[in-house]
This record gives sequence, structure tokens and C-alpha cells, in this order.
Amino acid sequence: MTTKRRTTRRRNTSDDPVTSYAEDVVAGRVIAGPHVRNSCRRHLQDLRDGPKRGLVWDLAAAKRAIDFNADVLRLNGGQFEGKPFRLEPPQAFKTGSIFGWKWKATGRRRFRRAFIEEGKGNGKSPWAAGVGLYCMLADGEARAEVYAAGKDKAQAMVLFRDAVAMVDQSPALAARLTKSGANPVWNLADLKSGSFFRPIAKKGASSGPRPSCALCDEIHEHPSRDVLEMLERGFKFRQQPLLVMITNSGSDRQSICWEEHQHAVQVAAGTRTPDADFTYVGEVLDDTTFSYVCALDKDDDPFTDPSCWVKANPLLGVILEHDYLADVVKQALDVPGRTNGILRLHFCVWTDSATTWMSRKLLDRVLRDFKPAVHHRQRVFASADLSATQDMTAAAFVVPTGTVERERLVDDRRVKVTLPTFAAWVEAWTPKDTIVERAKRDQAPYEAWVKDNWLTPTPGPAVRFDYVAARFQSIQADFLLQGIAYDRYGFKLKFEPELDAVGVTVPTFEHPQGGTRRAKPDERAVAAAKASGGIEPEGLWFPGSVRELETLILEERIVLQASPVLISAIMSVVTESDPFDNRWFSKRRATNRIDAAVALAMAVGLATSRIQTKFVSVYETRGIRRT
Repeated sequence: MTTKRRTTRRRNTSDDPVTSYAEDVVAGRVIAGPHVRNSCRRHLQDLRDGPKRGLVWDLAAAKRAIDFNADVLRLNGGQFEGKPFRLEPPQAFKTGSIFGWKWKATGRRRFRRAFIEEGKGNGKSPWAAGVGLYCMLADGEARAEVYAAGKDKAQAMVLFRDAVAMVDQSPALAARLTKSGANPVWNLADLKSGSFFRPIAKKGASSGPRPSCALCDEIHEHPSRDVLEMLERGFKFRQQPLLVMITNSGSDRQSICWEEHQHAVQVAAGTRTPDADFTYVGEVLDDTTFSYVCALDKDDDPFTDPSCWVKANPLLGVILEHDYLADVVKQALDVPGRTNGILRLHFCVWTDSATTWMSRKLLDRVLRDFKPAVHHRQRVFASADLSATQDMTAAAFVVPTGTVERERLVDDRRVKVTLPTFAAWVEAWTPKDTIVERAKRDQAPYEAWVKDNWLTPTPGPAVRFDYVAARFQSIQADFLLQGIAYDRYGFKLKFEPELDAVGVTVPTFEHPQGGTRRAKPDERAVAAAKASGGIEPEGLWFPGSVRELETLILEERIVLQASPVLISAIMSVVTESDPFDNRWFSKRRATNRIDAAVALAMAVGLATSRIQTKFVSVYETRGIRRT
């Protein structure tokens, strides 16, 4: 007896961009990370097994949604201005999957939710804006309501502005749609179908929306599930609603983003308990969620192996340049404090929140031996980080020294810009009576620093603020002192009276430490901005000042006096961060005293803020301009 050999016919995928991409990824012809590989395996498995549970692959519907982008939409910005929005293969896979998979019994879309996690700069927002415009205009939904949502209205506007720009670039859409508002536009309406597309945030929503499509941006920044729940409650009025979540990776494993990330990677792998390699199992966990989660494999090192970059950045070489990511990697190697943010934003790595800040190699590039007197009679911006009782008090002084040209990436193009340069030094005080005891406790050579005049002892068991104030008096006499940044602790009650006593009368600016609070904008600066029609300044805060200081050091636009007190402080700094990549110095986690580094960041924050352009020195206000 002979048996017939079963043969499996190879599916012709030459005209199916979704399946072609999936096959290329699974075969290794297109490099992708573990979760994207699993999403592709899932697609191929569903082509085989999906009909058994009522799924149908509607290629025509998938292609219609994909083609809508190139046929109707136009891109905006830089090198892409006005060009048709032709989806790249990874984008076509996402769009086609969402709109091509349907339930055979109803003909409605299979996927009601889509979770997209990619590296920064891979076109997530324009892609999502295209999905929103398609759902408003071509999805067959009566009176479609499309919402761009964020943690707040400002974030919701980022994605929505991409949609508005696409409308402006497209003659067909510009003729069909009606815009409401100007600078900014707040609504796009298709009067013929009664449909609209607008931004929304939970705060300020007057009534419950009834979305046919909701696009939620930067889920890793959402503090709660409130926005998603508000939108999904309105889905009950729709037959085939769609929630699209786009995000970078985060750091908070108690967040809504982590919950959605975990669900998405498990759905893609087909198991609730994936192994370390995320081996594909293929169980059906959730037929209504589409998953496209970019990630590195467990042994990948983006700092030494550029070949893995594309796993987190599927549009590398299309939007993102290799040179740009190379610069980003160099920053991470030079400034360890940026490492976690770079891993999260550019390489889809969920990180912890604390890390060391600065490499000695980078710091050495900006250290110089100079005397502050070389900047005699120049403008100087100061700060004071006051000690509690027995600790160290530090002050920093920053002098603008000129300008220099540097290259910056603007609209995906490298352009030369003129940027300011600075010189800075720190000074520190410590109680004389306890210096030996604290040197042992802190394992720091305080006595040697005192001998070499890097650290000033004050009589008694606590820092004498009158000594510190006297130094500010001499600074005011020798330089054009523009202002002092201060943290609220002890300043008003203990230090400001000492300044008044020695006649130091310059503007002072609150500068909170930590990462949770920004100072109120200075009333004088706000009034000056309004009078001149300029942009109103924001209050000082530590994450902004840390970022400014990092940038100055990275671009070698600041020279730091080579004080061992400052060097020790910088080498001891540990940063903490929040889910929004705001970073600040953590005194409780530092390996040594970091008061000098804190003071330096505060003074740099003041010197580089818009506040500093609004005031003149005490000499000018008194008519004693020194030259």
C-alpha cells in the first residue's frame, strides 16, 4: 500500500506587505527583537490556525489602510516636507495587521487595542496620526470620533499637531476638512460625515467621549489609568472601536505602561510565563490586542554592538541616522547619569531609576587650573547650598565667557549654531571643631583641602553663615554679581539676614533641590517678559539645571576650576529619575558629600535660564558701572 505525501503549498505573499514582513523577520532577513519576532510568528500562525476560531485575513482591507497613507497623506518637517507618507515595512505591518484581521461572522475588526513600543524618533506620532485620520475618514464609521490623548492636554497636542500638519500638506484633506481654532488648531471636522478628530485630556473633558478611535501618546508618562479608562468607557457605543497606545520604554514597574507592556509581550509570545529568551509558545491569550514591542535580546549590548540598534529602532537609516545614535551612545559612555534615559528612550530597555552620573574621563576635559580673579569685573551668577549644622556649605560662581559654534541636530539636519560658553568655580565651608571626626566618617581628606585652601573652616561646631556672606560681599565688590540661586532650606531665616548685614543686595531666585518641584516664575522676570512681548520664563528646578550642566560639559562649553572638593563631589553623584526622564542629584544615595556639585548645577541653571537676561548688576542699578 502506498501513501500519498502531503505537500504544503507556499503562500504567495508578493502582494501582501504584512505577511512578507512577517516572513522576512522570522527568517532573519529583517533584524528585529524578540517581541517583534513573536508578533510576526503570531501573524503567520493565525494565517494557518485563525480560521478555526473565526478569524479571517482581509488583505484588501489591510492594503486599503496602508495605501491611504501614500495616496492621501503628506509628511511635514525637514527632509520629509510635503512627501507622500509611504509606510515603511514595519509601519505597514502595524497598520495592515490592525485593519486587516477581522471576525468572519461579523466582518468587524479583530483588534480593539494596539500597544506599540519603539525607540524615540521612529515616527510613532506621525504613524498614529495617520491611523487617526484613516479612522475618521475611511473606516466606514458613522459620526466617527477620533481623539488624541495624553497625560495632559499639552502632550495630546503633540500627536494632534502631526495630524493637522498632514491635513495642511494634503490638498484633498485641506479641501474636505474644516479646522477650528488657530495657533493652535483644536479640532478637525468632516462636516459631510459628522466626524471629528481632536485632542483630549481627562482634566477638562466636559462629558464622556464616545470614541471610535483613541490614540494615547507616551503611555510611560501617564501617572494612572484614568485617561485610558475614560476613553474605553465610551467604546460601548461603538461596534469596532480602536485604542492605539504608543510609547517609549519606562522605568516604573508599578505603572500602567508596565502593565500594558507585560500584557503585550505575553500576548506576542503566547504564554503568561515567558522564559528569558521570550521563546514563542503560541497559545491564544487575547485575540483583541495587537502587539508590536521593540526590544533588544537579553545578551545585546548597544554600547559595543551597533548591529543590535535596529531591534529597538525599526526605522534606523530612514528617519534616525546611525551617526545620531552613535552620538547618543557616546553621551551614555561619557555621562553615566544619562545611561538609563538613553537605554529607555533609544534602546527600549526598562531601567531602574538610579545611576552614577559623570565619568572622570569626561570631567577631565573641562577641568582647568585658573584663578577666579582672571574674570575680575565680569558678570557672575551664584548659588548657595547651605548645610544643616555640621555638614558642608558650598557656593558656586558661573561667568559667561563668550560664544562658540557647535553642531546640533535640527529637523533631522545637522546645522551650526552659536552657543554661550562659561567658566565656573566652587567654594566650600565646613565647621572647624568637628573636621577631624567628619573626615573619618566621610572618608574625605578635609584637613588636606583646608591646608591647600580648597575648603574654608569656620569657628565652632557649625558652619558660620556670616563667613559665607562675607565671601559674597567680596564677590560683589570684585565681579558684577547678577543674582543668587538658593534652596529654601535655611536661606530666608538664616542666610539672607547675613547678606543684608554686609550689604549684598542682588536678586535672589529660589531653586528647589530634588526632582518633584519647580520654583514659581520670578515675578520681575515675568513682568519684564510681558512688557517686551517675550516668552515668559519658567521657574528654576533641578532636572533642568542638571541637563544644562551635562550639556555644557559634553559640548566642552564650560571650564571648571580643578578643585578637589568639586571633583570629589561630581564623582560621588548618583542621579535619580522619574518616568518622564527628569533626573536630579540624590544626596541620600551619594557615595560622598556632593554639596559642591549641587551648588554648581544651581548656578548653571540660573546662568543659562531666561531669567538672567532680565536683570543687571547691583552696580548698574546704583549707577556705578565698573569697566
